[in-house]
This record gives sequence, C-alpha cells and structure tokens, in this order.
Amino acid sequence: MAFNFMFRVFPWLLGLLLSLPVSANFSPQPAINQLPVGHDVALLITDTATGEPLYAQRESQLQAPASTQKLITALAAKLYLGDSFRFTTDLERNHDDIIIRFSGDPTLSRQQLAALLTQLKKHRLSTIKGNIILNGSVFSGYERAPGWPWDILGVCYSAPSSSISLEHNCVQGALYSNKALGQLTRVNVPAHQPIKVASDAVIVSKEQQKARYCDLTLTADSSNNYQLSGCLPKRDQPLPLNFAVQNTIDYTEAVIRSELKRAGIRFDGKVVRDDKTHGKRIARHTSEPLDELLDIMVKESDNLIADNLAKTIGHNYFKQPGTFNNGVAAIKAILKDQAGIDLTKAVLVDGSGLSRNNRLTVSQMMEVVTYLYQHDKTLELLKTLPVSGQSGTLRYRQSIRHQPLQGNIAAKSGSLFGTYNLAGIMTAKSGKKLLFVQFTTNYHPEEPAEDAPKVAPPIERFERELYRKLYESF
Repeated sequence: MAFNFMFRVFPWLLGLLLSLPVSANFSPQPAINQLPVGHDVALLITDTATGEPLYAQRESQLQAPASTQKLITALAAKLYLGDSFRFTTDLERNHDDIIIRFSGDPTLSRQQLAALLTQLKKHRLSTIKGNIILNGSVFSGYERAPGWPWDILGVCYSAPSSSISLEHNCVQGALYSNKALGQLTRVNVPAHQPIKVASDAVIVSKEQQKARYCDLTLTADSSNNYQLSGCLPKRDQPLPLNFAVQNTIDYTEAVIRSELKRAGIRFDGKVVRDDKTHGKRIARHTSEPLDELLDIMVKESDNLIADNLAKTIGHNYFKQPGTFNNGVAAIKAILKDQAGIDLTKAVLVDGSGLSRNNRLTVSQMMEVVTYLYQHDKTLELLKTLPVSGQSGTLRYRQSIRHQPLQGNIAAKSGSLFGTYNLAGIMTAKSGKKLLFVQFTTNYHPEEPAEDAPKVAPPIERFERELYRKLYESF
C-alpha cells in the first residue's frame, strides 16, 4: 500500500521540484519594491549550463532597448562584414578635379584627413586647378532616425549619421559662469573649429534658477551656428560642452581648406558634393579593423559608430546606398539567416538604440546574448562588454561597481529618458555563469524634498539589491 502511494505521489512531486527555481532563495521582489510607483520592469535570467530560465517577468513585453540594441548591431556586423572589414577614405583625381570618396568612417580624424591631403604633393600637385568633390554615395536618406528627440540634436551623442563624417561629427567647447550673478556666460570653442557659438545665457544662483524655472538651452541651424540661452548657476569650473555638427559638408569643406593651406597646397576652386563623380585613386586611408571599432562602440556606447555600421550593412547587403531603413532590414535578415534569431516582430529603426521608436522584448534580447555566449570562441564579442567597476559605461555605475559585484558583471547598458537597461553575463558567488536582461522603463521618481537626507536613487537601490541577491543565490 505504501508502495502504491509513493508510485502515485512521485510524478506529482517530481513535477513540483522541476517547476521550482534553481535557488529558492532568489526573489527579485524586494529589489523591485525599491522602484517608484508606475515603473515597468521586464526581467529574464537564464542558466548558461542548461539554457533554462531561472526567472522571468514580462518577458514578452515590448520595451525600449536603448543602447543594449548595439549588441544586435555588433552581432550583425561581425557575422556579415567580418573581421577584415575597415572603413576607407580615398583620394582620387579626375583631370583637374580632386575627389575625396568617403565611406562613413565614424573615426576619421582631422589629422588623418590632413595626412591624406598631403599625399597630393607626392603626385606633384602643389596647386589644385579644379574643384574638390566630396563623394558620399555609400549612404542616402535621413542622417537622423525617426524617433530621435528634436531637443538633443545639438549634442554629440545625437551627431548625424553621415557618409561624410569627420572628427566624430562633434566639436568640444566650454561654457564659463564664474563672473558675478546677472552677467552673461562666456563660451569658448577652439579657434581651429569652423563653427560659431554665441551665448546670452545669464549667470544665476541655484535659488534663482529654481524660482525662474530657467534652464540652459541650445539651438542650432543648418550652417553650424549655435545659440546658448537661458541661465546657468554660477560655477567655479567651466561646463564642458559638445556640439553635434549640423552640416557635415560645410564643416568638412572648412577643414579641407584649412588643412590645404597648412600643407602649402594652393586651392582657389569650389568644394562641392557629387556622389556620381569618379576618378583614379591616388591615396587611401583605412580605419582600424572591425574588432576595434566594435570594442569602442560597445564599451563606450558610441552611437555614431553603431548607426554608420548599420547603414554600411544595409549598403553592402542590398547593394544600394545605405539608409536607416535598409540597414535594420539587413540586420534582421542576417541574424535570422546566420544565427537563427527571428526579430521580425521587433521594432528597430536605427543601429544605436537612440530612437524612442525602437521596441524589443527581453526574450528577444536574451536570444542575442545567448548566441554571443555560445559562440564566443569564434565571435569574441563578450570581451567588448563593459565590466562592472572596471571599464566602459559600467566603470562608474554606482549600483554594481563595488564588491562583491565589481568585476563579476559584463553587460551592455542602455539608458533613455525614464529607461535603465542592462544585458549581459554575471559570474555568481559559486562560479556559475548567468545570463540576464533587465529592461526598466517608466522610471520617474518623485523629486526629494530639499531638507530630505541624501540617499541613493531608487534605480541604484533596485539594481544593487537585485544583482547582489542574484550573486549570492546562485
């Protein structure tokens, strides 16, 4: 009779045991309770040894991936463009005209372009009798993706994704507010930079700024003219600024004229863009190889590299000028054909994750992270991930930079307004490897009272408790 009872109960008991989480000590709820009312958390954690989920919450909910989306771009670039890929910038000649053929190299510097131009002297061209033609035929269409907010287009993380890219399409400057209250701020931009920046922003106290609801604002036009307005609290040190180049053709033309003069090459002609003109190549500059570009892109969350790579993938895959549209279409096709990852139902509109229009589930992102882990010997993309407390965007992430998490999390971060994401791999206390994807959206905490004691923000408390519990439980 006892035997019959065990025979009947055992299947039920076995099923119950198999349905339990690997560690009954792990629950994310105390961490989630740290978040403000109205938040939305999607979370998926899997065991690398079995591939089975250890915890799942809202895993099929579409969320904004933010910069975790760069992992998708990195995987597609690695699979399709390959390790030997490099961006090129060619110097060509067509009779009296000089052609500079750009390929969207997001790392092309002023010094590298200048070195290319000095090659003209080796071909006995100390005078350019014709025009200089800029060929950017590899890309077409918009230089900013749908869903990029209009109010951040003047700053460098929103630099335009252009085939004619130079100096990261970014100019650094500084704003000084160390004078008396009520006076105007002073802006400084290096003299060699061909942009114009003016400021009528007023120096105020913090109390005045709050009472006036006054912020520092930046507007820009298509001629690379920038205007700072509003107010800025008095500061002893200058405020660093980064201006996104608005007109890459005008900017590049000014740099070319300046560097030709510096090199002693006479040029009195015009600089024009013409994507149909060809000539005989006389010199070439090549970028660093793909591996190095991806390392910068992922570790530092570089938007321009990601978006120019996405357009380059579209250009090569469809044999036509690259755009945001055909770039993401190519990325989806490549991942489905070569990695078996179906992102048909994902909403992707750029390569960087900067657009607010992008939508992805943590399950879809987990497919990408799992593929990176399972194929790391051939892809070697895990080494590009920032490491908690050590490198990239996780070096100073307060929630995970200290022991015991320091050095035990390698993940791509992603943030937008109200969005804080992480996707990567953790080494738990036992040595077990865990994959995780965290998409936290609709995060809008209340402003603390002025006399309230200083405490860590809710998102920091949430992540610290979540990942420490995960570290200890497995």
